[in-house]
Amino acid sequence: MRYLSTRGQSAPQAFCDILLGGLAPDGGLYLPESYPQITRAELDAWRQLSYADLAFEILSKFIDDIPAADLKAIVAKTYTADVYRFTRNGGNAAEITPLTKLEDGLYTQELSNGPTLAFKDMAMQLLGNLFEYVLDQRGQSINILGATSGDTGSAAEYAMRGKHNVKVFMLSPDGKMSAFQRAQMYSLTDANIFNIAVRGMFDDAQDIVKAVSNDAEFKAKYKIGAVNSINWARVAAQIVYYFQGYFLATKSNDEQVAFCVPSGNFGNICAGHIARQMGLPIAKLVLATNENDVLDEFFKTGVYRPRTSAETSVTSSPSMDISKASNFERFVFDLVGRDPAIVRELWAKVDKGEAFDLSSTVHWQNRERFGFVSGKSSHIDRINTIRFAQGRYNVMLDTHTADGLKVALENRIPGVNMVVLETAQPAKFEETIREALGAEPVRPAELKGIEALEQHVVVMDPEVNAIKQFIVEHVQ
Repeated sequence: MRYLSTRGQSAPQAFCDILLGGLAPDGGLYLPESYPQITRAELDAWRQLSYADLAFEILSKFIDDIPAADLKAIVAKTYTADVYRFTRNGGNAAEITPLTKLEDGLYTQELSNGPTLAFKDMAMQLLGNLFEYVLDQRGQSINILGATSGDTGSAAEYAMRGKHNVKVFMLSPDGKMSAFQRAQMYSLTDANIFNIAVRGMFDDAQDIVKAVSNDAEFKAKYKIGAVNSINWARVAAQIVYYFQGYFLATKSNDEQVAFCVPSGNFGNICAGHIARQMGLPIAKLVLATNENDVLDEFFKTGVYRPRTSAETSVTSSPSMDISKASNFERFVFDLVGRDPAIVRELWAKVDKGEAFDLSSTVHWQNRERFGFVSGKSSHIDRINTIRFAQGRYNVMLDTHTADGLKVALENRIPGVNMVVLETAQPAKFEETIREALGAEPVRPAELKGIEALEQHVVVMDPEVNAIKQFIVEHVQ
């Protein structure tokens, strides 16, 4: 399996090379040259597998430069009930991503049972183990530069903490995350973890990561890698739980399922898009946004209009406070027939802060074959949805999953099971849960009082050269 850039001006690469590299040298994102097609016989066989074995089968379709026995061991180490142990609502930890039935035909899928209580653990734990394996094989080290709007940072740091040959430099928007999210990241004392809070929004942090990654000389000299979902391995790992969710929500492979996905950076739902392209019987992919509705606007109008930091709202579902969705480039690449020249033209506009409009193109007219619909949710919507879920189903939702449930209920398909992907546990957003329910969300005993721990973070302006200098000083 070779990987090509969405912008078409970088040589195809093997999986382990793009694992360590992140962005392609031409500024594009890597995708497989083609998506492997899953047969009915494979679907029938996979229905019986454990999560780890299912992950091995799917990842083997994308990774052919790690020996099968080694990949199987990495996956088995990653997906165990000991790691994903924070289940609730009666979920079975052995299923790793169990379903919670809300009512006939409506489920949530628990993706946040890992160490940081967010769905990002599902991919990040694998990424940490893959990094360690490949770096050991090659005798190399890596300095990871990432940006987080809330959950990516803690998931990456918990996955990489203590890993030899790895240092993590994580950028986050100063004061824009929940107190729990900040505490999870900033309280870590591991010598290989560095937290930088930038004065601005998530998009300012993400722009810095892209700028550093696009500086080929600096990237090579200081061995800069990526853990954001611009890294293909993140997306590949997330494909697995769509298959698992499908199997758990159906009795046979003759059925279809719809998935509703709260989405900010388009990474999570991009994995669903790829699962659907592989042949998983997904009827619809329902994208849910918050007040920062750039993606909802696109799927309703064909216009992609990134906002400035000043236009981006600070909301009670902060992990979706994003106005430029990195992974959206991967989907648009497929939407325009995998023509990199078109992608280069479109993203030349995006990189200048401009919009693009596909509504009059043949590509937009053919969009229905990709199965996307969308909707959005506001603060009052999520408050009401949290109250509704607690009262109707006796299930407490986090703010992002509440956005997902609200949009899912508006887009149900008769006779088709709807699975809402849960993104985090309510404990990460206590302030909003208290507002909605007047009650405290339950959190695991080992995470109680985490906000009182001493925090270690440097606050900086969102200036690329200053961030580079910080990296240089701490790498050396």
